[in-house]
Amino acid sequence: MLNKIKLNVLVLGCSLAAAAAQTNSLQLPTGSVASNSAVAEAHNPLIWADVPDIAIMRVGKTYYMSSTTMHMSPGLPIMKSADLVNWRMASYAYQTLADNEALRLENGKDAYGRGSWASSLRYHNGVFYASTFSATSGRTHIYSTRDPERGPWKETSFEPAMGDHSLFFDDDGRVYMVYGGGRITLIELQPDLSGIKPGGVSKVLIENVNTIFGADQGGLNGEGSQLSKINGRYYLFNIASPGSRWARTVIVHRADAITGPYEGRIALDDRGIAQGGLINTPEGKWYAYLFKDNAAVGRIPYLVPVTWKDGWPVLGENGKAPMTLDIPAGGQGVSGASGIVASDEFDRQPGALDLPLAWQWNHNPDNKLWSVTQRPGFLRLTTGRVDADLLSARNTLTQRTFGPNSSATTSIDVSGMKDGDYAGLAAFQKRYGFVGVKMSGGARSIVMVSADSDHPEEIASVPLSGKTVHLKVECEFQPEPEVARFSYSLDGKSWTPIGRPSALKYTVPHFMGYRFALFYYSTKTAGGRVDFDYYRIGQSGNSL
Repeated sequence: MLNKIKLNVLVLGCSLAAAAAQTNSLQLPTGSVASNSAVAEAHNPLIWADVPDIAIMRVGKTYYMSSTTMHMSPGLPIMKSADLVNWRMASYAYQTLADNEALRLENGKDAYGRGSWASSLRYHNGVFYASTFSATSGRTHIYSTRDPERGPWKETSFEPAMGDHSLFFDDDGRVYMVYGGGRITLIELQPDLSGIKPGGVSKVLIENVNTIFGADQGGLNGEGSQLSKINGRYYLFNIASPGSRWARTVIVHRADAITGPYEGRIALDDRGIAQGGLINTPEGKWYAYLFKDNAAVGRIPYLVPVTWKDGWPVLGENGKAPMTLDIPAGGQGVSGASGIVASDEFDRQPGALDLPLAWQWNHNPDNKLWSVTQRPGFLRLTTGRVDADLLSARNTLTQRTFGPNSSATTSIDVSGMKDGDYAGLAAFQKRYGFVGVKMSGGARSIVMVSADSDHPEEIASVPLSGKTVHLKVECEFQPEPEVARFSYSLDGKSWTPIGRPSALKYTVPHFMGYRFALFYYSTKTAGGRVDFDYYRIGQSGNSL
């Protein structure tokens, strides 16, 4: 076995603060905070990886962030930071959203681009709340815990699925959700969050967010509600776009009462950087947390400074989201004890998680068919059924790709494969590409397969006489065109390209940036097995 090196990328760790909490009600700053110009400044994007639909809150001196991961399990990731810049994984609010055919990839059904969507994150009376909604389950889901890092998270859910909602605890003890697309509605919940309160408040707050554009309506209907209470006034953030162009724009409305009336304006219209809300620091600085569509890598987070004028938040500098921030960079972009992405040698110490938090399964896994203990130091995947292709295969293990370029390598022992089996490493989205091993007619071959034309096609094949092979996928997101490149090695040192570059295209059916994926599936007979020795990430063309 190769000498194993622990590597992590993108996020620095931070400690859990046990201080007084920020709730929904915030206070405007009373003074400015001086910055140290000698310290390297943080920069946008905060994380060059797919972390969309973000919600952020602060508890004492610690920030927490949730995001959308849709059809992945576990889901509703909870991240934490001490500085709004360097984030690390803390936990997931759920292991599986629900148990149905779509989430099990059964009978031709799937949850691609669905699962759970935009979440809301709150802290109230010592309890953390993460809520989401799902067209796949048809329900609104609320998860709660007193310890977001260690859990456990308790779930309650109810019908209907309230799209793009913002959970809100008001100062008088009443609890609400603001939700909807185009028409934004306020609904009061039961005090225990078990459902809609009979006879409670139910009111349309904004009939049509897009009227803010005057005669140029259409485009993206207003959605992505996030509600805050600041100095006794209610601020509602949404996104929308005018009919003349498709570019997310930040819309803010304010009111003196939660039920309105609300007055609104455009808060930011810059490169489609939008959807989010407001966060303040203990020192009194204000920011908006937003994201930007960034092609095949996905939707990436931006942090935008905020000032206040006449009781309105003013986002950006001269109407633009700056690329540098008045926050020390720290270790932004590299290293971390528990990263948003992470290398893995699959050697587990006693008490360690079976899988680091960077990993997510494509849909719900079948836990009987994978193990990191059956062969210590390896991830073993076993097939339990026959599948037509990678998109329909179960137990595909994934991590985010990252920009501007990134690579993943692995080594597989394929001695347990059966005829008709495929195993390997993929750049995974609807239009995927992979390098792997195919077992056909009793012989193994290294293959490169591309589905960048919507249908998987074997581009190249090389005979494999041995039982192990090293595989590499390199994703290049900048400059255009965005492509994945594939190679293999028999010794882990000398790499040979195979096939051709595969075009990387963000597709709405998956609604997710590309992921690196370890996979194994059978097309003829179930019951085979493969063992992955390691998974290592780096910059494309470099070894970290």
